[in-house]
Amino acid sequence: MFRAEPILTRIAFAASDRPEAQDALKVLTARYGQSPQDQAQVIVALGGDGFMLETLHGNMGAPKPIYGMNRGSVGFLMNEYSPDDLLDRINAAERALIHPLSMVAVDSRRRQHRALAINEVSLLRQTRQTAKLRISVDGKVRLNELSCDGALVATPAGSTAYNLSAHGPIIPLDAKVMALTPISAFRPRRWRGALLSHAARVSFEILEADKRPVSAVADNFEVRDVLEVHVAENRDISLVMLFDAGRSLEERVLAEQFSA
Repeated sequence: MFRAEPILTRIAFAASDRPEAQDALKVLTARYGQSPQDQAQVIVALGGDGFMLETLHGNMGAPKPIYGMNRGSVGFLMNEYSPDDLLDRINAAERALIHPLSMVAVDSRRRQHRALAINEVSLLRQTRQTAKLRISVDGKVRLNELSCDGALVATPAGSTAYNLSAHGPIIPLDAKVMALTPISAFRPRRWRGALLSHAARVSFEILEADKRPVSAVADNFEVRDVLEVHVAENRDISLVMLFDAGRSLEERVLAEQFSA
């Protein structure tokens, strides 16, 4: 038997520090009230894409659907801001299901660091020296040595962010793949990366780590002087983002592929 989604009426608003986000917070809480986050049915994030990622990370423990409105600069993950008819917009919204990446990074003191990434896990050279990386997929070495500024593994949701700037492919949300993309590859110069199954496990070994130090970054969490990094999709965590009807994340990703 078909079960409709429950009507969402209890909202917890969250806003970035930007003045326009704080102004919107005052307007919206006065009109719709402010539910405690543990009692809310939906979180409304006011800011830009960076604040949306911050809100998603803060919601990992007890995921609730998140509806963003752009009160920042970049707003690819946000809906247009309007204080009117907010409950109607939320309840008519289309849902996008996101699974983050899990990163395990081992630093030069052999300490393990764990973090989650909604957009990408990136490895970046720390000095003027190019990084040298050995890349394995599911335990098999696929690239013995990559000289580069870095490399990244991106989710479909994150494929239009840093991955796209590094000339990686845009990935439809339902493609069940992730992008492995080099950043300014020097050798092999013509290697442009790979599309991998979402079930793949990607491992990076940093070569000549003392001479060519590398940092690992999972969204906004950074580990310096890493020796090895392991990345895999975490299917145990599901995050839900809400987008206005006709402006779904799938539609935005598709439109981005045809943008000039």
